[in-house]
Amino acid sequence: MAAPRHTAVANPLAEYLQRLGDDRLVLGHRLSEWCGHAPILEEDIALSNMALDLIGHATSILALAGAVEGQGRDEDALAFFRDGTAFRNALLVEQPNGDFAVTLVRQFLFDAYSVLLWDQLSHCGHEGLAAIAAKSLKEDKYHLRHSSEWVVRLGDGTDESHARTQRALDTLWKYTAELFERDAVDDAVAAMGIAVDTAALRSLWDGLVNDVLQRATLTRPPETGPRRGGRTGRHSEHLGHMLATMQSVARAHPGARW
Repeated sequence: MAAPRHTAVANPLAEYLQRLGDDRLVLGHRLSEWCGHAPILEEDIALSNMALDLIGHATSILALAGAVEGQGRDEDALAFFRDGTAFRNALLVEQPNGDFAVTLVRQFLFDAYSVLLWDQLSHCGHEGLAAIAAKSLKEDKYHLRHSSEWVVRLGDGTDESHARTQRALDTLWKYTAELFERDAVDDAVAAMGIAVDTAALRSLWDGLVNDVLQRATLTRPPETGPRRGGRTGRHSEHLGHMLATMQSVARAHPGARW
């Protein structure tokens, strides 16, 4: 459940930036898990490059979050020395890779959201965040083109690829509503002239996603049983397993440099 809109937050901008950074850090790590395992070499390289882009975006955002927080934590401390309950990513991005269709549908649903979000944040009232958003937008547009083309190719492909892509969409759809929920953090940051209008963002996302699903001959799932909790640290079991791997080296050798 998202934080009630009336709940006070000590440092809403730092919290908002951690949400942005954690989304991209977790999804970037998920994509990196395909390195050496993708179905074709070209896609292995593409997914790895997209993972690097997302982790790069996360690095910039979490560095800014640490500066705004003012507690001496840099991007590495925020990435590797927080437990799962302190992560603020949406549940969608922590879902396991599954087969290739699950990975590409998850990526497409998030890419459509991220491109629209960065586009609006690139004009926001925070100079540092606007600069990061403008730079990240260019790379996320490529990600969206890549993932949407794959969704169309798989959905409008063979009977098996269509069935598996529809199954992936049906499985992941319940996690999309959380991307557009608004709570006290969004309200506080909006009052600073930074956060975007999530209702308007959802309308744009609906149009973009519906167009791709239609071309992919896929059926948009009904809006039932939305899952939420990631923004307040209530995650699925999948995040804990992922963090155990992602944080293992940094925690085994704290402060190591090479």
